[in-house]
Amino acid sequence: MKNNRRQFITSTALASLSIPLLGMKENVLHDNKLSLPLIKPPALKTGDTIAISSPAGAIWDNSQLEKFVSILENSGFQVKLGQTLKEKYGYFAGSDDLRAKEINDFFSDKYVNAIFCMKGGWGCARILDKLNYEVIKNNPKVIMGFSDITSLLIAINAKTGLATYHGPVGNSGWNDFTIKYVKEILVDKKIVSYAYPEDDADKHYTINEGKANGILVGGNLTVLASMIGSDYLPNWENKILFLEETGEEPYRIDRMLTQLKLAGVLKNIKGLVFGKCVKCEAEEPEKAFTLKEVLEQHIKPLGIPAFYGAMIGHIVNKYTVPIGITAEIDATAGSIKLLEAAVL
Repeated sequence: MKNNRRQFITSTALASLSIPLLGMKENVLHDNKLSLPLIKPPALKTGDTIAISSPAGAIWDNSQLEKFVSILENSGFQVKLGQTLKEKYGYFAGSDDLRAKEINDFFSDKYVNAIFCMKGGWGCARILDKLNYEVIKNNPKVIMGFSDITSLLIAINAKTGLATYHGPVGNSGWNDFTIKYVKEILVDKKIVSYAYPEDDADKHYTINEGKANGILVGGNLTVLASMIGSDYLPNWENKILFLEETGEEPYRIDRMLTQLKLAGVLKNIKGLVFGKCVKCEAEEPEKAFTLKEVLEQHIKPLGIPAFYGAMIGHIVNKYTVPIGITAEIDATAGSIKLLEAAVL
């Protein structure tokens, strides 16, 4: 995943939102590396406060922030802006200590109901050892983002049991498609089924047919591979792994999937979904494997249900996918179906 990954911006507004009660639920059937129960954060409702943070890269275009604030406010939410949105420390939105403190403070702030990340870039892994996971566990709330935010989402889920949400950041596309899934998952508490849009039906393919049930976990492949060997990953048994990538040639995808294989990740999962890989063609295709060939080399021998092309990744239309929630995938149909609501 290159630092100059493409970001898509649109300017639509979320529909008017409302939802019933809040609370926290623990489910002992969901376990991870530390055998922690699942914690679901309260669903969002009109009037709730969403804090915007940039735990990774610095914000260089304030118009993107202004547009995102407008979208949230027009949707009936209050907005709290983090200090990181103004800070510049090299390519980071402030020092590691500042970015970690902001996440800790937003979780401990009883007036903040959710944390939406403004952008990815690079930097979340540098603050994982500075987060107060006990505070996070005791103050469950929605935290959402993708790309570099992957490490934050996976670490929080693995360390606390809190469900986290792989979804749009502030400077990515907030169009009707994307908004639909944000609302259904985080506000309406729907048990969502994800299927291909009709105009995208020819852009997916099955690697191994069949269905699998398991706990969703995943995100950006580069970020996930960089976390191998750390103490911030889950036990991979009973997991459905979802991945996405951008700006990486097939040989680099090959290298990172090899890393997951050698680390024992791939042999333990029950199913795999590879979302969109944007700009992942070889520069010299006559000297390379295609992305499809690389995926089949690594995934087909696993014999687990697997497919490519879900609306997950650095794309305009994207799903909001909960991490830590049980789901069923149908690799033949190319679908993902949640088996429970992702919030309370």
